[in-house]
Amino acid sequence: MALCPALDSAGPLQFVINAAAGSSDAEAKREVIEAALRDGGRRGELLFCSPTELTGVAHQAATRAIANRTAVVAVGGDGTLNTVAQAAHAVGCAMGVVPQGTFNYFARTHGIPADPSEAVRLLLRAAPAPVQVAGINDRVFLVNASLGLYPDLLEDREAYKARFGRSRWVAFVAACGTLLRAQRRLRLHIEMGGTVRDVQTLTLFVGNNRLQLQQFGAEPEDTLAGTPGDGSMAALMLRPIGTMSMIGLMLHGAMGRLGEAAGVERFEFEHLVVRPTLPLGRRGVKVAFDGEVTMMRAPLDFHVLAKPLYLLKSQLDAPVIDARSRAEGATP
Repeated sequence: MALCPALDSAGPLQFVINAAAGSSDAEAKREVIEAALRDGGRRGELLFCSPTELTGVAHQAATRAIANRTAVVAVGGDGTLNTVAQAAHAVGCAMGVVPQGTFNYFARTHGIPADPSEAVRLLLRAAPAPVQVAGINDRVFLVNASLGLYPDLLEDREAYKARFGRSRWVAFVAACGTLLRAQRRLRLHIEMGGTVRDVQTLTLFVGNNRLQLQQFGAEPEDTLAGTPGDGSMAALMLRPIGTMSMIGLMLHGAMGRLGEAAGVERFEFEHLVVRPTLPLGRRGVKVAFDGEVTMMRAPLDFHVLAKPLYLLKSQLDAPVIDARSRAEGATP
């Protein structure tokens, strides 16, 4: 049982904005947010920062938000949302979202508009509701985490976007290029409940978002009391396959039928420990979570966190709660 954060409607919202102050992009975001705040008669502090400053600014904003009984708001893509969520979850303050990514699975799942002005207007009439977050070792993730082929795919996608622009078609072409040259196999020792397995796979993908799994066509049948994003997570493993099978896999994925492709295994879980076989002398493994890629020490511990994230949602979806209210479990 955890106390939901109290909100003071007069307190200034803390907007964490991943953009260099003074740039044309930053000024465009400033105009949209300030106009929506004026129309709603609310105050807000706009904190612009570079990617290297993001973690520090997010923690300062979250600390200020909990002290002033207000919320911290992430303005940006998946990586920005993840960094602000780390800070908001750590201190227990409410968090709002103004999404600006390509896919925006987290925002779309929770009914947050893609249009920045509409997203800010929703924040002004929203209430905090507990939503499930997941952990990999000591890191929080909102949508997915993975190792193997998928982190390579994300790095290639960013390179393509830098060259050809941000669009879903660019992301798809980048994914095809990564898949066609996939060679590296992972050897994993997996512990899940009382089950222990040794597997070879090209990638292990862990999803905490049912919408993304649905769009993949890889939503697993409910094997646990909860479902992905509602008490459990889902995992996909891709067994090593040849080039022709990989082409078939891409076609299935493009049609939203990845779960039907040969070589794809899917299952649900609440707690999963993964011990990869690593080269001698190496302790870290490349891991992606919510669009960011980093090195993490093994073993990797995937788990649904008992403590929820308090997300500002439409009051049609979220109960009005205050400091006396209690969150029941970790689900909305």
